[in-house]
Amino acid sequence: MAITPTSSTTSLASQTNAHENPKGILGKDDFMKLLLVELQYQDPTAPMDTEKILAQTSQLATLESADNTNKSLEDLSKTLASSQQFSTIAAIGKRADLGSDAIVHDKDEKSTFELYFPTDVKDGSVVIKDNSGEVVKRLELGENASGVYQFSWDGKDTTGESVKSGLYHISATYEDSAGKQQQTKLGIYPIESVRFDQGKALLKLGTNYVALDKIKEIY
Repeated sequence: MAITPTSSTTSLASQTNAHENPKGILGKDDFMKLLLVELQYQDPTAPMDTEKILAQTSQLATLESADNTNKSLEDLSKTLASSQQFSTIAAIGKRADLGSDAIVHDKDEKSTFELYFPTDVKDGSVVIKDNSGEVVKRLELGENASGVYQFSWDGKDTTGESVKSGLYHISATYEDSAGKQQQTKLGIYPIESVRFDQGKALLKLGTNYVALDKIKEIY
């Protein structure tokens, strides 16, 4: 900005900004006030030339244009965020894949997890494997396992020994009520509802709410 205010204009601007702009950020209105004050207190014997005035008013116009552009971008950002929230609601009833079929198990502790069965279960079992792919435990399924069903694992393998801490992969194979063989795994759940917390979308998967950015796929 080419404006070079006098001590009087600086004092006036400081007093005004102290009340109206406590953060000390000058906007287009502040520069216009400075220009008018500068014209008011200019030396009559050496007035500001026309080119200088035009240059400063041009700078003010540029500043106002930039300010309007920033406001438009902010409004557009809010609109896009709102549109994204409404599009997230459309995901209710679909399935979400978290991209992982593993739980973190601590030795000598119980682990609970949830599996989703899209069809009614007649018979089958849950398979728990360690990180090398070895089966460490099988949990039998009953006919009451349907929809999102919670399981509790005591942390012991097929010999009754407590397994070490680490990642364990969960899947299930079962026969449905129609006699067809089905498979499912940990990490895939139906989206039951969407909750918004401080502008962040949280999807209800089973008994948990998961942030949208933690979901790998919705189908």
